Amino acid sequence: MKTYAIRTFGCQMNKHDSERVAGLLESCGLSPADSFTDSDVLVFMTCCVRDNADSRLTGQVASLKAIKTERPDVLIAVGGCIGQRDGSTLLKELPHVDVVFGTHNISRLPELLLTAADSPSAVVEIMDSSDTFASELPSQRERPFQAWVPITVGCDNFCTYCIVPHVRGRERSRAIDEIVAETKQLLAEGVIEVTLLGQNVNSYGRDLYGAPRFTDLLEKVAQTGTSRIRFATSHPKDISDETIAMMASQSAISRALHLPVQSGSDRILEAMNRGYTAAHYLSTVERLYAAMPDLSLSTDIIVGFPGESEEDFEQTLSLVGAANYDQAFTFIYSPREGTPAATLTETVPREVTQKRFDRLVEMIHASALKKNEALVGSVQRVLIEGTSKKDPNMLSGRSDGNKIVHAPLSASTALKALEGRILDVKITSAQTWFLSGYLLE
Repeated sequence: MKTYAIRTFGCQMNKHDSERVAGLLESCGLSPADSFTDSDVLVFMTCCVRDNADSRLTGQVASLKAIKTERPDVLIAVGGCIGQRDGSTLLKELPHVDVVFGTHNISRLPELLLTAADSPSAVVEIMDSSDTFASELPSQRERPFQAWVPITVGCDNFCTYCIVPHVRGRERSRAIDEIVAETKQLLAEGVIEVTLLGQNVNSYGRDLYGAPRFTDLLEKVAQTGTSRIRFATSHPKDISDETIAMMASQSAISRALHLPVQSGSDRILEAMNRGYTAAHYLSTVERLYAAMPDLSLSTDIIVGFPGESEEDFEQTLSLVGAANYDQAFTFIYSPREGTPAATLTETVPREVTQKRFDRLVEMIHASALKKNEALVGSVQRVLIEGTSKKDPNMLSGRSDGNKIVHAPLSASTALKALEGRILDVKITSAQTWFLSGYLLE
């Protein structure tokens, strides 16, 4: 085994886990492959929140069967949430997989690969829990100036449609001192932006300290001197006025918040076990905008949840109009086996769901464009991440409000001199999902 490649599906926690897998494999002497299919070790970090992630994994792993036949020494490993959920049953559909591991034993992957290399059969190891956090493992970050910092793993909310508590386990927090120490170490390594990760960051610390301590954690991380702090994901029932005030008072904390609403109907929210009403959600949004008028707000919305009526959907559209979103991740409901919602029989016809979905997306696009157009003429602080994927002569980065911003790269300026710096950009035009402008220095 000399080279490796990783494909990642799903959430930011999976992306963080993939960076840890890369760090582990490189610490064992492996190098990144030039292409996915040329590598000696192929790792899939998977998501099972929605049906399309299952389908993508099945299709992509199945397509490797010919490579496995041609190069039998190639090792294929499937980890993450699908590995945790399916275990050895995954091999019935994908028999050419060599290693199946879960969400709690990432650190064991090198040993599992070595075992599989000498074994005629697949190696499957699934653990119910772990005493360590993935952050304790070596990491190979996508960008040296940005880092994920998990503050919790698992979830205690048990929304009726969600499989996460079953594959990630119950919520467990890291100690504040441990998180602060990791942040300081990252700063010493040149990181200027940290993203605090958890399924519900606002309930951070409840298991350790008897009450949520997320606001305290934000303050202590801000005191480390990091240039920019992001966090995800927040839960509408748990975000507090103290956290809102802390966000408003600390310039290092990003003016972007992801606050999943899922539906604007109280009836559907109750069926989802979300723990709040539409009125409560909009009251929180009002307080957020009052404290931070420049806040960039994003959300998640599910269309076609079992029993959703036209009136329920219209209530969702009404909430979307009132919330004034910058972005929304919209999904057509897909049942997840093992969740309470999967047993509900009052399904919404696919063609009805698709029409509702299209109407919602159109409304979100209009809201996003309007919010972006309001920023034309402003100056945005932008962390330069590199060049645009479509134009190597165009710089690309993200603003404090998590907006994608493009600006021309001067012929006389080297990219390396700008990459990883937070620079002022004058905004001259806006599109639905990005802003354009020019550097002020």
